[in-house]
Amino acid sequence: MPQFPFKELVERLKDYYADDVPVVTRLAARRQDPFLVLIGCLLSLRTRDETTDAAMERLMEKARTPEAILAMPVEELERAIYPVGFYRVKARLLKDVSRTVIEKYDRRVPDSIEELLTIKGVGRKTANIVITEGFGIPGIAVDTHVHRISNRLGAVKTRTPGETEEELRRRLPRQYWIPINPLLVTHGRRTCVPISPFCSRCPVPEICARAGVARSR
Repeated sequence: MPQFPFKELVERLKDYYADDVPVVTRLAARRQDPFLVLIGCLLSLRTRDETTDAAMERLMEKARTPEAILAMPVEELERAIYPVGFYRVKARLLKDVSRTVIEKYDRRVPDSIEELLTIKGVGRKTANIVITEGFGIPGIAVDTHVHRISNRLGAVKTRTPGETEEELRRRLPRQYWIPINPLLVTHGRRTCVPISPFCSRCPVPEICARAGVARSR
């Protein structure tokens, strides 16, 4: 597979979307706290950004540390994060995660993917976001947007998000590892949507292979 112009992709998406970034990226920039990044990631799963943002603001008014979350009655925690998806399940998950951070990691979120993956509810995408957004350590978080768009662009040819992460780690220059997730997530939500993408307003049409695109707008 020929080398993909990642530098041009990143620069043009940065210019096009400017400050339009996912909620966890905004949260990380404001708070610079790996624990809050981890909590924001868990709340954001299957939840719209604006809902996650509002829930995090309510939660941070009451609790910003694992000790504070663990001390909250679960019903109060549920009310704070409602209406994020599966809010009752997530309220109990936040308590489990807080307990693990306190008891196993001495109140500090671990900064390695391997250790993060031992925490209940944390998958590879979340682990990568925590190290990139929470610690500034290079990693590649691959969700459905990153997987879909990387293949649509022709940057990779893979079947699963796991394969996409592996291929991007091999092909993507390391200086772009941290920004690639928020840029492609925003691009996937605003322009390169799953069905009938808005190719007419795409900022990178010349470098996109449009793989699998049968119809566009």
